[in-house]
Amino acid sequence: MSDARSHELFINGKWRAGGSRATLPVINPATEKVFASVASATVSDLDEALASAERARKAWSSRPAKERGEILVAAARILATKIESAARDLTAEQGKTIAEATGEYTRAVETLEWNGRHAEELSAPIPMGSNRMIVPEPLGVVAAFTPWNYPAVLVARKLAPALAAGCPVILKGAEETPSVAVHIVESLRQAGIPDGVVNLVFGVPVHISRHLLGSPIVKVLTFTGSTAVGKQLAALAANNLQRCILELGGHSPVIVCEDADLAKAIPAISEYKFECAGQSCNAPSRILVARPLYQEFLSRMTEAVRKIRLGLPDDAATDMGPMANARRIEAMQRLTKDAVDRGARIETGGTRLDRPGFYWPPTILTSVPKEARVLHEEPFGPILTVAPFDTLEEAIEEANATDYGLAAYLFSGAADAQQKVINGLSAGAVSVNYLKGVSADAPYGGVKQSGYGYEGGEQGVRSFQILKMVNGLSSFG
Repeated sequence: MSDARSHELFINGKWRAGGSRATLPVINPATEKVFASVASATVSDLDEALASAERARKAWSSRPAKERGEILVAAARILATKIESAARDLTAEQGKTIAEATGEYTRAVETLEWNGRHAEELSAPIPMGSNRMIVPEPLGVVAAFTPWNYPAVLVARKLAPALAAGCPVILKGAEETPSVAVHIVESLRQAGIPDGVVNLVFGVPVHISRHLLGSPIVKVLTFTGSTAVGKQLAALAANNLQRCILELGGHSPVIVCEDADLAKAIPAISEYKFECAGQSCNAPSRILVARPLYQEFLSRMTEAVRKIRLGLPDDAATDMGPMANARRIEAMQRLTKDAVDRGARIETGGTRLDRPGFYWPPTILTSVPKEARVLHEEPFGPILTVAPFDTLEEAIEEANATDYGLAAYLFSGAADAQQKVINGLSAGAVSVNYLKGVSADAPYGGVKQSGYGYEGGEQGVRSFQILKMVNGLSSFG
């Protein structure tokens, strides 16, 4: 398989080095030092992955869905026994705290198990009256691309529904967090997944995507990442009319009404925003506060943010670890400088910490002009903007004033305000008095430039199925 320092490819049921023996470095974001390596796939490796997935396709799609589900459930139980060590590996690679990494693996286990337990019912024929039915069938080989920010959750959210539906998967794991894909794929191997049904590759992303999506063997693309990369992959997929499931960028607003309970709202926003150092497409990034409450909210939020303890991610006393890589630090510097140059005020944070590691402090910006990049470009880091509003209509308009539409949040106890905001916000999900990760049983997807298609729940499995309509039956059952 792999050891703690060298991660391999998984092709046709075997762990192996890349054909050229080339590797890519894995950097610990808390130290900025290389501590591991990951194999880099060649064109020959990718061709073998495609061929093995295609060979496995018919047998896997024909296997009773109940048995497919049992393998997923078994893999979930195996992965659950590895959470402690796997979480340490994730922390070393990505920089999130041990508590965050442990929680993420717990969600990955839940995702594998939920899809396993529902595989049979979601593959069963659906009656449509006395002489019609819908027969769900697997679409075929899936190319899955996962990012580094929540790799355990997102690997599970792509593998589990595709496998439950009967589709083999070629998974392109994140090179910056390779241990996660390795742990999950190895759990599937130990659970008895047949050779070729899951293949894991790493390497140069653009080379892998072009080669996989250039093959007619691949029938589905599922990707989580930036809007820019998602558009590039969708363009590649168009040549072979591959179905696309794209969860892309976000720029999530939070509307805080005058009746909001700040004792609950502030810790909820702070904890969810600065989890994973703010590197989440669901994380709140723009806070809009009713003007009568604005000064109190700002004072209390700033106080709460200043109490967040930055430190080594494997230290139990740490609340927030480093950002994942130097690119994110550069983005924080650029967005902060642009906002300040245009007249914004830094309430707290705003400067990289003078220590080894990619540490950027939780940052609050106010008086941010509408043309500032931070209000339009996904921050994907620990930066919050806070601004007042006078009317709910104004808040909704401002909340919708980006190209993104993934998640949005509201704090209010008033039923009429809740309904107006839910109806008015352009987002794939609106949470009221609540901020938390998406559960395995819930469909999730974005609108506008945040993508299309659904992951999670029944709709997540349906994303990998053809719903074949059968008419004129003499009987059903």
